[in-house]
Amino acid sequence: MAITYNKLWKLLIDKGMTKVQLKEITGMGPGTLAKLGKNQRVSLEVLERICKELHCNFGDIIDYKEEH
Repeated sequence: MAITYNKLWKLLIDKGMTKVQLKEITGMGPGTLAKLGKNQRVSLEVLERICKELHCNFGDIIDYKEEH
């Protein structure tokens, strides 16, 4: 998969926050959290809400790696 959310998980660790807490403060559903965990695409709206709550930018939570 070309998209990874490893930066998001590292940011959560740095902030002392769990994935469940992220889900609650952003209002995302469990299916969306599962997609994030599997490095699958989610809507920009979800990414915006994450950035708003964590006070960060897209580049702080998502990374693109070229597939070979």
